[in-house]
Amino acid sequence: MAEVWFYHLEREPVENVLPGLLARGLQRGLRLAVQSGDAGMLKLISEKLWAFEDVAFLAHGDSTTPMPQHQPIYLATGPENPGNAGYRFFISGSEPENMDGLSRASILFDGNDSGSIDQARTLWRRLKTEGHTISYWKQDDTGRWQNQAG
Repeated sequence: MAEVWFYHLEREPVENVLPGLLARGLQRGLRLAVQSGDAGMLKLISEKLWAFEDVAFLAHGDSTTPMPQHQPIYLATGPENPGNAGYRFFISGSEPENMDGLSRASILFDGNDSGSIDQARTLWRRLKTEGHTISYWKQDDTGRWQNQAG
């Protein structure tokens, strides 16, 4: 069974939060994937990854990138996983269909949108019933992520 981390976004949009989470994963040597059914959002995420810091970028690719299996961060519109990433981020309402091969699935949802909150609650119940270990993360007043329920 995989760990599932729900990230409740209230302070910043996903395109501002996700690069920092991905950077921490890369620092730990993890293979990462981001899934969104919204190709426009993935394009925006890609732009944010290229401009992550003034002196650095976060290497990434997608299905149009040569040798996508070698990309440390893979951006996907579906469940494809050419680099066998064990850590996958689901954004823009995207949901895991199959958790096989994943160590962790991270669900980032907009806490200012009632539809996103309802979808996250439904997904939480489904994944809990499937036996996955679930935790709920929310930013405190200083912007640090705190596990609210694990």
